[in-house]
Amino acid sequence: MSDDTAPKDTTYKRVMLKISGEALMGDQGFGLHPPTVQRIAREVKSVHDMGVEICMVIGGGNIFRGLQGSAQGMERTTADYMGMLATVMNALAMQSALEAVGVFTRVISAIRMDEVCEPYIRRRAVRHLEKKRVCIFAAGTGNPYFTTDTAATLRANEMACEAILMGKNGVDGVYDKDPKEHGDAKRYDQVSYDDVLTKRLKVMDASAIALARENNLPIIVFGLDEPGGFKGILAGQGTYTKVQ
Repeated sequence: MSDDTAPKDTTYKRVMLKISGEALMGDQGFGLHPPTVQRIAREVKSVHDMGVEICMVIGGGNIFRGLQGSAQGMERTTADYMGMLATVMNALAMQSALEAVGVFTRVISAIRMDEVCEPYIRRRAVRHLEKKRVCIFAAGTGNPYFTTDTAATLRANEMACEAILMGKNGVDGVYDKDPKEHGDAKRYDQVSYDDVLTKRLKVMDASAIALARENNLPIIVFGLDEPGGFKGILAGQGTYTKVQ
């Protein structure tokens, strides 16, 4: 990126936004809540308007979660593939919401389904980012036994993102224990990868944390349900925890 096109007043020039599927269901117990999807799309647009290049990975837990299917007797590989398809549905919903507010978006799937989205080709995805399109990476890594956390970390490294931003619902960072259950829970301003692993802090799964650590990729955990939270983080403001 040349200096004359670099985004101004922002901490990072290219980021990965990772959100859970549950973030899209609002107050519902299942599925998609269109006003919530639209609100998140407006948050992404506000950051896109700053000139930041944005990748996204969205989980599928609002539709189907592979681990739960496996726990209920379904064959694990089949359950994981069903979870991957759920992430494609969420990605298409987010693409529709983003394009409705004027942000050009590409859904890029690790499993080929050419009628609805592009196959993952790294150099093509990088070119989309350079053209200021939002890239939503769907279907995880394309392999069972890997979560969307791992997919987000993998794609962030492949796309040369400068940070992963983990948008959480109901919490504004990483705590030493569940703040919803413990009133005395303490939030970390900064925590190391090793502490996340040894203290079993609920940030990402262990393989994703290990991959981020190996590539020195910072993870910023913030509250997605706080209006303007995503933009605030990119401007160096707001409440968050940095894992590095």
